[in-house]
Amino acid sequence: MQSKLAQLVIFIYLVTLCIPTMSYKVEPLPDSYAGLGEGPHWDVARQSLYFVDLEAGCLLRYDYKQNKTYRTQIEGETFATFVLPVEGNDQEFAVGCGRRVVIVNWDGVSPVAKVVRTLFEVQSDFKENRLNDAKADPKGRLFFGTMRYVGDEFTHRHGELYRWEAGGNVTVVKSDVGISNGLAWDEKANKFYYIDTTDYEVKSYDYDFNTGVASNPKVIYNLRKDSPKTHILPDGMTIDTEGNLYVATFNGSTIYKVNPNTGECLLEIKLPTKQITSVAFGGPNLDILYVTTASKFDQPAPAGTTYKVTGLNAKGYPGVNLKL
Repeated sequence: MQSKLAQLVIFIYLVTLCIPTMSYKVEPLPDSYAGLGEGPHWDVARQSLYFVDLEAGCLLRYDYKQNKTYRTQIEGETFATFVLPVEGNDQEFAVGCGRRVVIVNWDGVSPVAKVVRTLFEVQSDFKENRLNDAKADPKGRLFFGTMRYVGDEFTHRHGELYRWEAGGNVTVVKSDVGISNGLAWDEKANKFYYIDTTDYEVKSYDYDFNTGVASNPKVIYNLRKDSPKTHILPDGMTIDTEGNLYVATFNGSTIYKVNPNTGECLLEIKLPTKQITSVAFGGPNLDILYVTTASKFDQPAPAGTTYKVTGLNAKGYPGVNLKL
C-alpha cells in the first residue's frame, strides 16, 4: 500500500499535467528602430510587415524572407501615423499625414517616397490635432481616429473616431475621444473592439459587417489602477483566431492577452522596454506577434526597437488592405 506521501506526489504530478504552460521568445527585428513606432500591418502577398516611425514621417517594411528592414522618408511630411497597402496596387499606400489621409507611392525599397494625392482631411479647424491609429475592417473600410498632439489630450478630448469607405463620405463613429487607438474586429462574434487610451479601457461594440455600423458599447477590460499615477495606458491592439485580444500598454512593458467574454487576462507578455505601442500577427503561418515600441521622453535603449514574439501557440489574421 502506498504511503500518503507517495500518493500526494502522484497527485501533484497528475495535476501539473493539466496546468497549461507558456514559453514565448522575444527577439528584435534588424534595423527596426523607430522613435515612435506604430501601426504594424502584415501583408501576406509580400510577406512583409509594414509600420511607421510616426513623428519622423517615415514608413518601414520588414521583409520576412530577407530578414531585412527597409525605411523611407515621405517627402515633405512630418507625420506618418499609419500605413495601409491599397488593394490592387502594390506600390500605393494609404498613410495618415497630419489630419489628412493621403496616398503614397513607394516601391518598398527606395529611401524616399512621395505623396501622389490626398483622399480627404478631417478636423481642419483643430490645428493641434492629428490622425492616430487606423485599420481596415474585414470588408476593407477604413476606421481611423484623431487626437490632440499639443497640450493635454486627457483634458482636451477633441479627438474623434471615423469610418470611410470607397465612394462614400467620412462618418463620425464616436466623438469625445482623447487618444483614438487600438482597433480589432471579430467576424465570428460580430464584434468591434476599440481603445481610447485616455479612458484606460477596452470597449466592445456590436458590429454590422454589412453596414459598418458599431453600436452598444460595453467595457470589457479595465486597466485603471488605484492611483492615477499607476494607470497603465492601453495603446494598440490585435486579435487572434480564438477571439482573444492582445492589448499593448504604453509605459507598461507588457502586452495583455485578454478573453473579451470574461475580461480575464490569460497571459502577460513582457517586453524589454517600457513603451509598447502596437501589435499585429504575421509571418508565413500568422503565428508571430510583431510588436512596435517607442523611445519617447529619453527612454534608454532598446526603446524604439520592433520585436517578434514566437511560441505563443496562437494565430492571428493578416492585415486587410484598403479598398479605394
